Amino acid sequence: MRSEAGLREDICFWAESLFARGLTGGASGNMSARTEDGGLLVTPTGASFGRLDPARLSRFDAAGSFVSGDKPTKEMPLHAAFYDTRKSAGAVVHLHSTHSVALSMLPDSACDNLLPPLTAYSIMRLGKVQLLPFFVPGDPAMGDAVRGLAGKRSAVVLANHGPVVAAKDLEAAVYAMEELEETAKLALILRGAGAVALTEGQIAQVVTKFDVEWD
Repeated sequence: MRSEAGLREDICFWAESLFARGLTGGASGNMSARTEDGGLLVTPTGASFGRLDPARLSRFDAAGSFVSGDKPTKEMPLHAAFYDTRKSAGAVVHLHSTHSVALSMLPDSACDNLLPPLTAYSIMRLGKVQLLPFFVPGDPAMGDAVRGLAGKRSAVVLANHGPVVAAKDLEAAVYAMEELEETAKLALILRGAGAVALTEGQIAQVVTKFDVEWD
């Protein structure tokens, strides 16, 4: 596991990368990562991903108590729910990325698996993506909704709000988030075009070969 100093730098690096590529804008989005001692480093509330300061990241101890840094994101209940229900989670990323949000607003989107099976990579990196209902930002009920999934989903999309992804480390979480957004973009581009998605048999092959959670 990365040292805390290295992890602070990693958070700022990946946040700036997401910001520079237009995957989050203004002061939107938040991310967190597990530290060596079982605590968390979290992006502060109202902070732009384009100019985070490693020294000012919010720090929580292993008991979940805020101990230093700027005031943390108001979405802490959302992050905590993923860490509590998915013991393999080492990082959580939440964005307001355009295509994922747009897909969440369409009336015929599937709640139990928002993304159509267009590519093997979305299945490999995300498994099934749960669509959750709308919650007012910062509402602890968002965390309750994630807990209600009992750890069965590594990625969700909050309707009219944005995607949230948990993974083993920060790099994996960012890559999975990028895959989610690009697949949502594909789904919107191809909507109504009669695109040929993966068959059930092809999905099963991917799930088996890469040991994907798919229930």
